[in-house]
Amino acid sequence: MLSIPPSVKLWFAGGVDLRLGFDGLAGLVRTQLNGDPLSGHLFVFTNRSANRLKVLYWGGHGLCLWCSRLEAGRYHFPEATAAGIELTAAQFAMILDGIDVSRVRRFERYSPPTAPTSRYPSA
Repeated sequence: MLSIPPSVKLWFAGGVDLRLGFDGLAGLVRTQLNGDPLSGHLFVFTNRSANRLKVLYWGGHGLCLWCSRLEAGRYHFPEATAAGIELTAAQFAMILDGIDVSRVRRFERYSPPTAPTSRYPSA
């Protein structure tokens, strides 16, 4: 089970060359995701065939790299834009468990109504 605090964001960059290590992936975070690898957020990378992934994060005293390789099958990440996409911890956990999040159906929930805006500007 993943235990990621709400203040930590997960950024997915799509298919990259996973021969890259700490410095190469940190460079991609800066250039492709416009992020800071020392921010404490998690940066997720996968190879083009999506059977391997690496997660880069700042561990407090240095960069950490978590790697995973599937023996069969592939990870099913959502389609990433050029600037990457933000994932929730729940989405990332489902992807790691083999669930295709693009096919998951989210049911409508209650949300409080928004306050009506005035048609006339205040004087």
